[in-house]
Amino acid sequence: MGLEIEAKMKADDLESLRLRLESAGAVQQGEVLETNTYFDTPDGMLRQSDKGLRLRANHDSSDGDITYVITFKGPRQPGALKTRPETEFTVDDPEAATDLFEQLGYQKVLSFEKRRRTWQYLGCKVELDELPYLGTYVEVEGPTAEKVIHARQALGLADQPIVKTGYISLLMTYLAEHHLADKNVKLRP
Repeated sequence: MGLEIEAKMKADDLESLRLRLESAGAVQQGEVLETNTYFDTPDGMLRQSDKGLRLRANHDSSDGDITYVITFKGPRQPGALKTRPETEFTVDDPEAATDLFEQLGYQKVLSFEKRRRTWQYLGCKVELDELPYLGTYVEVEGPTAEKVIHARQALGLADQPIVKTGYISLLMTYLAEHHLADKNVKLRP
């Protein structure tokens, strides 16, 4: 099991961040349109225990290829950054994965799209994200807290508040507050 270490921040201007990354010598890794489907027990046991089970479809914007990734995230650990255990692996048959989850007692809770542009910078992944209803964010993820903090500072993001809440929780809160029952949330074209 790996460890996810990241700083996520609300970002009002992804274009200026993209330009900063380019001028700093970051290497663009690609762009995908993700479809993230989260699963939980009928009583919400995973979410209540700060865990997550997700099936993600990554639609590569350059060649149209799709990869499917299952991710399990454990509870957040204390600290300045969002740090949590994470297990990830690819699967070839998303329908079989969904069927397996359902047979184990998990049901689909929410599915949402996210546009993500990924860059490599100072040993970290820097991801520029666009989500329905929530807007735009930047995530800096790396192998250590020190590398994440260094990359965040080098990009001029040190004064931006870190968001430790996951996109799934942010989106579910938004939908509840706005009395929206949609469980399949798409980006606007």
